[in-house]
Amino acid sequence: MLGRIKQWLQGSPANDEPSKAGTGSPGELGILMVCSGNICRSPTAEAVLRAKLQRAGVVGVRVGSAGTHGFHLSEAPDPRAQAAARRRGYDLSSLRARPVRDHDFERFQWLLAMDKSHLAWLQQRLALQQMPQAQQAKQAHLLMDHARLYSGTSEVPDPYYGSPEGFERVLDLVEDACDGLVELLQRQRSGSGR
Repeated sequence: MLGRIKQWLQGSPANDEPSKAGTGSPGELGILMVCSGNICRSPTAEAVLRAKLQRAGVVGVRVGSAGTHGFHLSEAPDPRAQAAARRRGYDLSSLRARPVRDHDFERFQWLLAMDKSHLAWLQQRLALQQMPQAQQAKQAHLLMDHARLYSGTSEVPDPYYGSPEGFERVLDLVEDACDGLVELLQRQRSGSGR
């Protein structure tokens, strides 16, 4: 654990999944899902969005996930998250936890936070990147801003210390928000905007 935290503090690129997240191609949109430890909510959101983009035939979007903390560096997603996702046809088994790194702010145009504390953390980090404030506001927002059925819900709750039903709730919210996000991307691709 201490070795992992030391790697994270030093900004080590270990397990940064460059083959998945990459630096991107010209015109490619990068979306990074962000939660605390990157073992429950954000990897679930990554897998769900990837699957929904693929099913909808939306290309040119690179999806990743990361945490605000590096406590679970290189760990697989929580077994309860994997089991709940598997029951709905999503595979989280190849994903590994990693923290948000400085270069993520260049590689990903959209940073989608699972809750308001993650959003505030991302906004603080973005301010350190010395980006224009308008770009910061466009880059970081809540995943649930894209929800349709659960539009009154602003956050994806952390299921880690709760019951297995909490992981089902995460999936309900994430699937809804990702449906809205896919629709937005399809409208943007077709030129009709928001």
